[in-house]
Amino acid sequence: MSNAEAVLKKEVQHLAEEAFHRKLISGYGEGPDNHEYQIVFQGKPRHFSLEHARSFLCDLLFEKQASQCSEELSV
Repeated sequence: MSNAEAVLKKEVQHLAEEAFHRKLISGYGEGPDNHEYQIVFQGKPRHFSLEHARSFLCDLLFEKQASQCSEELSV
């Protein structure tokens, strides 16, 4: 695994931990391949490439954050 892939994998791990902590996903971990990551979303395990996992988690975290900001503004 190259240095860039190792950095990407570490970033995906961090994002997954944050999403799990916020209860947006119910599980995560390394996939069967070094270039894959497994995310349990809505009760279903899904295998993503590292790049797709990063994008998915960023979208999920941003969507939740934007939703919370919207709720705070409407109060």
